[in-house]
Amino acid sequence: MNGLKQDQLDQLHAMLESSRAAIAIQAEQAGPGHELAVDEVETSPADKATVRLLNDLALEAAGHTVAQMAIIRHALAKFDDDSYGLCEECGQPIGFSRLQARPEARLCIACQTKAERR
Repeated sequence: MNGLKQDQLDQLHAMLESSRAAIAIQAEQAGPGHELAVDEVETSPADKATVRLLNDLALEAAGHTVAQMAIIRHALAKFDDDSYGLCEECGQPIGFSRLQARPEARLCIACQTKAERR
C-alpha cells in the first residue's frame, strides 16, 4: 500500500499525463527522427565548429526528450500494478509532497539521498 488517497493518486496521474503530452508535443515539434539542427556547408572552420556545436546540442536535447518520456512512461506503468508511490529501493511509501514536486520519483527521500552520496 502506497499510503496515498484516491484523489491524490488521480492528481498525480493527471500531472504525469500532462507531462507526457507536453513531451510528446515537444518531440513532434522537433521533427521526425533525429534531424540535424543546421546543415553543414562549406564555410570557414569557425562556422563549421558552430554548426557542429548546434547539431550536438540538438541531438543531446533529443536524447533528453527520449529519456524523459521513458521516465514518465515508467511512472505511469506503475499505476497499473499498484506500485506507484512506493520506493523502488526499500519499498516504503514515497511522501505525497515529494510526489507532488516530482511525480516521476522512483525513490523515497532517504534512498535518494543514499543514491546521491554513492
